[in-house]
Amino acid sequence: MTDTLRQLLAIPADRLEAINAVLTDPNSQVMNDFLAVVAKYGTPAEINAKHKESRKLENLLKKVEATAPDYLKDLQWLTEQRDRGAFISIADYRRKVLGAKAETMTFKDDLAVTLEVSAAQYFPWVRAAAEKALAEGNLMPGRWIRVRNMKEQAADGDLPAFSAAMQIIGASYVETLDTKGTDGSNPHLGGPETITGYFGGIGQPNEHALQWLDEFLYYYTNYGIKSVLNFNAGTILLGFLLYRLGVDMEFKISVYFGSDNPYHALWIMAMAKLFSRDDGSSPLIGFNWSNSVNNQTMELTAQFRKGLGFEDVVRFEHHITETWKSIVRQPYDRRAELVAIADHVANISAKHEGGLPEIDSQRAHPTDILDYFREKQEVIASGDWDNLRLNFLDKVDACNSSARMLTEKGLSFVAAQNLHK
Repeated sequence: MTDTLRQLLAIPADRLEAINAVLTDPNSQVMNDFLAVVAKYGTPAEINAKHKESRKLENLLKKVEATAPDYLKDLQWLTEQRDRGAFISIADYRRKVLGAKAETMTFKDDLAVTLEVSAAQYFPWVRAAAEKALAEGNLMPGRWIRVRNMKEQAADGDLPAFSAAMQIIGASYVETLDTKGTDGSNPHLGGPETITGYFGGIGQPNEHALQWLDEFLYYYTNYGIKSVLNFNAGTILLGFLLYRLGVDMEFKISVYFGSDNPYHALWIMAMAKLFSRDDGSSPLIGFNWSNSVNNQTMELTAQFRKGLGFEDVVRFEHHITETWKSIVRQPYDRRAELVAIADHVANISAKHEGGLPEIDSQRAHPTDILDYFREKQEVIASGDWDNLRLNFLDKVDACNSSARMLTEKGLSFVAAQNLHK
């Protein structure tokens, strides 16, 4: 009986033909509107060529020089520290944590957990974190997430400087476009409080999905930004379509999309498979779970992630710590669960959005998700600049705490790869 029912789930080929007919219909307004936005920037080959040129380090540095020349000395300093091997090596870090025992242990490098920090709002924090890592013999994260206003950081030079820094240290990073729901797209909601509307992916109503696409292509071709946050079912589909056309973009699904069960993940990954390229690749390179998921959710999803050929493509990005205010009940600390799953589920990113609860809760200004939506000048004028900088360094410390716990269990991690050999 079960096998008979299972066979009923198979999708007949004519269903796929019907979908293809819609996608290729020359009279389809939604597809024509999508293609019109893409055409503004050229053919896929031309778009990729512009992206590669704008992403070159020398061209990013020219943008920095034109907008924030003082940042050049920080980038030069970072390059010098990298080139002289100033940062702790992986082997030395393991010896620091385990002592002589490290020499006899075999670490599970094939299941290495990516150390992730969020949100890295301002370029000067990169050097602050680097100086702290050098002083303490600690690690720089291998993945950095940003939620700062794009126009603001492009204007003050922060955007190209941060992009250059990530190339220098060998870390991946993700930007959040301004078309994200807090831009007045929903006339019934206000500013950052729109964040409550993200859960379920409802932050891009009406024409804003195409505006998100337009904004992405602008930063892709002009600043070399390749990977962005995605939290709406419509813009997720647009990302799949754009990649299918040949544009080499990437996106990660945000925690705000509310993916909290394996069936939700199966729906998204099935679509990713439908629009994957012939080499099996997909623009979906990060899948950020809702804070409510448990290890079993990821274990179950890992089964069909592998079956779809996405184990090495789609990273599970899981919140290990969270901001103390404005998003979850506290204390929130998933480090023990991370260690429990990291020895058998591959390609996990441990996202640290807050400091360790016992530290964060005692700060004069604890981490707050709503700080992400503040203008830089307002942050400075309010006297909170140093508070937010300290909050960020606490998050990097939380990353290092997770790295230590993984190391103690013979597990591996991915830190900034050009710094920690």
